[in-house]
Amino acid sequence: MGSSSRNQIYLVTGGCGFLGKHMVQMLLDEEPGLAEVRVLDLHLDESMRHLDRVTLIQGDISNLEHVMAAMKGVHLVIHTASLVDVWGRAPPEKITAVNVQGTQNIIEACVTHGTQYLVYTSSMEVVGPNSKGDPFFRGNEDTKYDVVHNEPYPVSKAKAEQLVIKANGQPVEGGKKLVTCALRPTGIYGENHSFMKEIYDKGLSTRRCMIRTVPASTEHGRVYVGNVTWMHLLVAQKIQQSPSTIGGQVYFCYDDSPYKSYEDFNMEFLGPCGFRLWGSRPFVPFFLLRFIALFNIFLQWLLKPICTYTPILNPYTLAVVSTIFTVQTDKAKQHFGYQPLYSWEECRDRTIKWLQELDAQRKAEK
Repeated sequence: MGSSSRNQIYLVTGGCGFLGKHMVQMLLDEEPGLAEVRVLDLHLDESMRHLDRVTLIQGDISNLEHVMAAMKGVHLVIHTASLVDVWGRAPPEKITAVNVQGTQNIIEACVTHGTQYLVYTSSMEVVGPNSKGDPFFRGNEDTKYDVVHNEPYPVSKAKAEQLVIKANGQPVEGGKKLVTCALRPTGIYGENHSFMKEIYDKGLSTRRCMIRTVPASTEHGRVYVGNVTWMHLLVAQKIQQSPSTIGGQVYFCYDDSPYKSYEDFNMEFLGPCGFRLWGSRPFVPFFLLRFIALFNIFLQWLLKPICTYTPILNPYTLAVVSTIFTVQTDKAKQHFGYQPLYSWEECRDRTIKWLQELDAQRKAEK
């Protein structure tokens, strides 16, 4: 691929996570000129130890010393590390520490060590869906939308993205200037996605029968993990070749995945494993779902002294799945020549294959 990466050192924060592991593998496959791919993660995946040119570093991005040590000699950072929690599994202070302070630490280390390029993995949730349930229909990076957030996770991602964009042009050690950009994936899917695995396991408990809870017309944009990593790789090349084009920009991640409701989209992969989605209309009235979501929050508060109760359904997750959020843009194509690396058919087949292998494993365990 690009000669700009020759003999360079890249750092991938959160490189042992779902997106991060795909990112590391693609860098190894597509950037043979890289001298080293460093991975900074709180929980290391020991299966990555054997990978050539990969250095695993255990550390917490909310700890400045850990970040400073990992960043020494790094040319470019792909900052994917994030605490994704919309269920109340982690305290709000922890989410802020990782997502906001962690990002500030990355920027500070870039300045101190003269690391010139920073690519940040943001989220569609920086924009929405907002808590009022306003649709975002075929929107792009310039679409006017009332961003209203109350939950710790989207608030933290919005603050972190602002920090990254504001840091563009900041002087770094050695007399150069920091060049930054942010990529906003919509709902990511693909092999080894933990939430897809959670939905699969939940479906097993109901004998592979699932009931429709939101209208099929509630479309969402989804994007395959391989195409998200490909977009990161391309922008990492272009940010070095044309910093004036990429610096300070935000890009939605997109591909050819169809716009469907979360439930109908998930059935594209669960259906071949024998799962059924019942009903052409929602079985449960929306007001009742809203009541259950609010009741879950009440239970969460009530049980807090005893245990951590984290149901999938709460007012925020209900707002996300029941609000139209679709992206239509070609900004990434215009700025750095992005085209999806994988077609929708390939994305679907790869995800189905993974779920079928998981299915066979579950059956063998019985």
